[in-house]
Amino acid sequence: MPSKLPPRIAINGRTDIGQVRNENEDNIRWYSHPTLPFGYVVVADGMGGYTGGARASTIAVNSIGRHLELLISPTFQSCTPQQQELMIQSALIEAVNNANQEILEEKEANPQLGHMGTTVAMAVIWESQVTIAHLGDSRVYLWDKQGFVQLTKDHSLVQEMIDSGNLNEDQARASEIRNQITKALGVTSSVDPTINNFQLTHSCLMMLCSDGLTEYLDNGQLDYVLSTHRPALECCYRLIDDANLLGGKDNISVGIIEYTANPASGETIDAPAMQFTPPSGPDGEDVTIRKQAQ
Repeated sequence: MPSKLPPRIAINGRTDIGQVRNENEDNIRWYSHPTLPFGYVVVADGMGGYTGGARASTIAVNSIGRHLELLISPTFQSCTPQQQELMIQSALIEAVNNANQEILEEKEANPQLGHMGTTVAMAVIWESQVTIAHLGDSRVYLWDKQGFVQLTKDHSLVQEMIDSGNLNEDQARASEIRNQITKALGVTSSVDPTINNFQLTHSCLMMLCSDGLTEYLDNGQLDYVLSTHRPALECCYRLIDDANLLGGKDNISVGIIEYTANPASGETIDAPAMQFTPPSGPDGEDVTIRKQAQ
C-alpha cells in the first residue's frame, strides 16, 4: 500500500482585457510554495476608471500576497491544525485591512484617484484546509467528482434582492444594477471580509474569477468546463476564451488551483484529456492577454 504523502498543490491564472475595454482593471496574483503544501490565489476587479481601478487592484493583490507569503514560518509549522486555521484567518484579516489602508493612502496622496476601489477574492490552502475570503462580487468555486459548489456569495444589491426573494438568478444576470456592489476595498476606513474555512478530503479543483467571467457563464457552464477540459490548470485559458466569444464586455480574470489529496495513491482529477498551448509567462506573474488589433 503506498505511503501517505503531503497534498500536492498546482496553481495557474490569467487576466484578460476582454473584447471591448481599452485597458485592464483586473489583477491576479498566485503563489505555490516550492516544498510545502501551501499556496494562494488572489483576484481583484478594480473600479473607478482605468487609472484608479488598475491601481487599486494592483495594490490589493500585491499587498495581500506579500502578507500571506510571510505566514509560513517555523512557529506556524509547529502549531496544531486548529491553531494554524486561526493564524491563517488572522493573517487574511490583517492582509485585507492593510491593503485597504494602502488604497486609502494612495487616494489621499492622489486626489485624481478619489473614486478608486476594488473587489477581492482569495483562497489560501495549507495541507488539507482552505480558507476563503472575499469582498464584492469576485467569486470562488470548488469542483470535484461529486459536484460543483459556489463558495462565496456576492456582496451586491442584486444578491440582496435574490436573498429577499425579489429576483431569481436569471433575472439577476440581466439586471441593470448587477454591477452595484455593497463591499469593496478602498471605500471605507474599515473592511469586514466574509471568511470561511473548509476541509479538503479528496482531490478537487478550485476556481477564482472576476465578474467578467460570470457575466457570461452560469454555474452549469462553469461546471462543464471544469469537468471536461484537461489539463485542469489550462481551464483558465478555455474559460477566458469562452467569455470573449460571448462578448467579452469586461476584463476577465481566472485562477485555478489543482489540489491532489494523496499523490502517492495515483489519484487524479479524472476527465477526458484535452490539449491546449498556453501563452507563456513566469509562474505567479500577472499575465494580461492583450486584445488583438482589429
